Amino acid sequence: MANNKKTQSGTNVQHVKQQNQQAAQGQQQQGQQQFGAEFASETDVQRVKQQNQKSQQKKK
Repeated sequence: MANNKKTQSGTNVQHVKQQNQQAAQGQQQQGQQQFGAEFASETDVQRVKQQNQKSQQKKK
């Protein structure tokens, strides 16, 4: 196969690229989960709803 190129030391280049891609995807997903959890724990939903309601009343 042409895709299974190896370096002088015998490392399979395609395999390393594949592992790097999978690792990068895992880090990205983990980062998104942390981002969502961080803001969810700091948000006072009731207060936000009240502020939204006041804002809508001012528009009328």
